[in-house]
Amino acid sequence: MVFNSASFLFMFLPAALILYRIVPGREAKNILLCLLSLLFYAFGGLAQLPVLLAAAVWSWCFGLLLARPGKGRRLWLALGVAGDLALLCAFKYLAFFLDILHLPALSSALPLPLGISFFTFHAISYLVDSYRDASLAEKRPDRLLLYLAFFPRLIAGPIIKWKDGRDQLTQRQESLTDTTAGLRRFVRGLLKKLLLAESAAAVANAVYALEPGAVGTGLAWLGGVCYCLQIYYDFSGYSDMAIGLGLLFGFRFPENFDHPYVSGSVSEFWRRWHISLNRWFVDYLYIPLGGSRRGKWLTLRNRLIVFLATGIWHGAGWTFILWGLWNGLFVVLEGLFPAVFKAEGKSPVRKILLHVYALLVFLTGFMMFRAGSVSQGLLLIGQLFCFNAAPVAGLASVMTLLTPARCFFLLLGVLFAMPVAPRLRRAAAARLGEDSPALEGLADALALLGLVVCVLAMAGGAYSPFIYQQF
Repeated sequence: MVFNSASFLFMFLPAALILYRIVPGREAKNILLCLLSLLFYAFGGLAQLPVLLAAAVWSWCFGLLLARPGKGRRLWLALGVAGDLALLCAFKYLAFFLDILHLPALSSALPLPLGISFFTFHAISYLVDSYRDASLAEKRPDRLLLYLAFFPRLIAGPIIKWKDGRDQLTQRQESLTDTTAGLRRFVRGLLKKLLLAESAAAVANAVYALEPGAVGTGLAWLGGVCYCLQIYYDFSGYSDMAIGLGLLFGFRFPENFDHPYVSGSVSEFWRRWHISLNRWFVDYLYIPLGGSRRGKWLTLRNRLIVFLATGIWHGAGWTFILWGLWNGLFVVLEGLFPAVFKAEGKSPVRKILLHVYALLVFLTGFMMFRAGSVSQGLLLIGQLFCFNAAPVAGLASVMTLLTPARCFFLLLGVLFAMPVAPRLRRAAAARLGEDSPALEGLADALALLGLVVCVLAMAGGAYSPFIYQQF
């Protein structure tokens, strides 16, 4: 079950909201959310549900050990984190390692559980935060299970650090204002997914389905740009829906995206893209490695290690590893030559050149990220700069997808990748008043219209899972 399905929108979500409002008491509501989250997960991977439960039980047991004073706490932390990582590696990376060792016959033994990278990182956050502050260790297993398995962010985040989300398990408040804001945010994410991401996906998938020799320069650029739009609106759309759903139940999740494609450097991009993952790596990997406290070269080494880990986290494959190292390489270069890559105070022409540079890094990186193999990724990236014409058959197969409606949504996707929506809202607030009922009414009307459009799109379109479900 996913957010963009009729079963979730018209059955699961309404039933969950009604039951949540009926059940009295915070602890009872939490138990209900646990059961609903497990049911939600079971729809997508019933056979893998024991893996999620095992991660919760393991982490809870070691959290109790970390709550006890003594010299053995560091050992308990190491064992607890090692167990969570072992679970992740067994399901996600075993096939990759066995293939490297030329043992492909054993490489498909374990199916990948949904969202394992996300709930594993949540489990590690719980253990590390409990080690740093023993008072954060949770004695009630149902609360920890809810933290790990809460269905709005179970499959693809945002990643909430335990120390930041723990208090919301017992002290959150629901309100009508949050409910309406949550519904509006959910619809916004649904529109991103169904209209913008799906329009870009149709074109990107068609380009990547061709043999690289049948692509040509024009189609390579078209496929690369469309995939950049697809992954942004697919993932930021999921994040918007998760944030909106959280508000319906009183939870406040952090923002996960901030118009990353307006960045003038790769470092800025990663401050705007998948913000919660970036903060997780900073807190639990970069700082323990020494952060920026041990001199320039060790700082750059630590950044490169973080981006290598980022690539590995996204998937067990050389394409993901190269994508992580590609981003890390430019972050290191920007650290070595800050005057070259700094846009503040520079001329408009300099800022434009830096923005073009950053866009090229994102585009080529995501083309490798999307590729089915390193060779396909390199061939497609090479086509960007070869100025080759695509064969007629390949060109025709893609051009038929560029209907007027799809072209409109692609242009809309380019437009709203820039901070247009916040500016429109500020303009409306300046005209109508920030707290004006008219402004709220306009927002509600647009959300209702957007929901109608989404329902029509769901009725006429095929099911398409979120990209980050595979991670």
